[in-house]
Amino acid sequence: QVQLVESGGGSVQAGASLKLSCAFSGGDFRDYPMGWFRQGPSKERTFVAAIAGNGIKTYYGDSVKGRFTISRDNGKNMVYLQMISLQPEDTAVYYCAALPRSDDYSEGWSYEYWGQGTQVTVSS
Repeated sequence: QVQLVESGGGSVQAGASLKLSCAFSGGDFRDYPMGWFRQGPSKERTFVAAIAGNGIKTYYGDSVKGRFTISRDNGKNMVYLQMISLQPEDTAVYYCAALPRSDDYSEGWSYEYWGQGTQVTVSS
């Protein structure tokens, strides 16, 4: 059974950086494309970033391009989200997800597995 555990969230000031981590277990990690999504207060879940199983291709939501970087370490079964220049609108619970069934990795409905989420709060 695949399990995902996020960590690295916290409360920061605007302009700060954070790095989220997601630990994967229960499968051959290299076979799993991975994604990050977020859900802000009273907002729908939105796509943040995704990465192919081999780490070569990455995808980003428009609101985070140029500020967030997704990466993975297949030797450690980890996926990361480096976030810089954080703004209050980045405040959300961030979720790690694995194995999208759709070719469009931005479609959250298609992901097979989800973590429990980690809170990121950015104050102005």
